[in-house]
Amino acid sequence: MEITTTRFTIKGRWDGDRNGSGVMVTKDVNIPVSAPAEFDGPGIGSNPEELLVASAATCYIITLASLLSRKGIKYSHLDISSVGITEEKGNKLTFKAIIHRPVIVIKDRDEELKKESERIARQAEKACFIGQTLKPGVAISVEPDVKFV
Repeated sequence: MEITTTRFTIKGRWDGDRNGSGVMVTKDVNIPVSAPAEFDGPGIGSNPEELLVASAATCYIITLASLLSRKGIKYSHLDISSVGITEEKGNKLTFKAIIHRPVIVIKDRDEELKKESERIARQAEKACFIGQTLKPGVAISVEPDVKFV
C-alpha cells in the first residue's frame, strides 16, 4: 500500500505578551488572532478555540456535502452552526465537546428523503477525519435540521 503525505503550512507572527495579538497566514487569508475575551484576552480577531471549531465544522460540512451528493440528494444549500465547549479545572483548560447543527435545505418535499438526509448528517460526523482526529478527547455530536425549500 502506497502512503501519500500532504503538508499544510500556516505561518504566523505574534506581538506582545499573553494579551498581545498576532496574525496567522494561510495561502490566501490573513487571520488576526489573540486570546479570546472569554478568557480575559483582548478578543482581537479569532482565537485558537474558534479556529479549532471552525476546522471541525468545515471538515464536517464538506463531508456532509460529499455524502449527500453521492446519494443523489438534491439540496438547495447547507448551513451550519457549530459550538465548541471547553472546561477549566484548576489551571487546566480542555476542549470537551463540539456540537454541529447542520441545516439541510432540500428541494423535494419528501419525508423519506428528510429521514435519509438526517441519517447522512449523522454519518458525516463519523466520516470527517478532523472530527475523528479530535476523538476520543473531544465528544462530537450532530443535531441535524432538514427543511424543505
